[in-house]
Amino acid sequence: MIALLVILAIAVVLVISVITIYNNLVRYRNEVKNAWSQIDVQLKRRHDLIPNLIETVKGYMDHERELLENITKARSQAMNARNMDERRDAENQLSGAMGQFYVVVENYPDLKANQNFLSLQEELTSTENKISFARQLYNDQVMKLNNKIQMFPSNIVAGMFNFQKEEFFEIEDPAQREAPQVSFS
Repeated sequence: MIALLVILAIAVVLVISVITIYNNLVRYRNEVKNAWSQIDVQLKRRHDLIPNLIETVKGYMDHERELLENITKARSQAMNARNMDERRDAENQLSGAMGQFYVVVENYPDLKANQNFLSLQEELTSTENKISFARQLYNDQVMKLNNKIQMFPSNIVAGMFNFQKEEFFEIEDPAQREAPQVSFS
């Protein structure tokens, strides 16, 4: 009788442990999805601001049509991405194109004095900062989930219920990782 109670107690502890681990995995997975949706909100805002910025600078930047077309193309690819991997790649391309854009803007003093441009630039800068913070939060949540999926004993439960590791939102282009060169000459 005592042996049966011990076995029953062990079974109950195991079931409760599995349920607790499973619920934690679900919570972490949902936190990753929530963090991605926060990035998505900010990316949508950036996508909405870019056409206004392009329209504002068209008159000033006659010689930069190719750059403006690249930004428009990258924006379109980002908005039409079918999955997270495509979205990540497209957003990295858009970030690179926008970086080139801001470098080129330095050659247009009249444009830099345009109040509409300055306002849009400020909004985009603010949005880029929010995207950066949202990416950081996303990557933190991905790390928590991936740790749970890989660490014992939760890796057993994760395998039983087919939890998958998530990918970090990383900069793929090595040029984007480098700090810009500033010269005062």
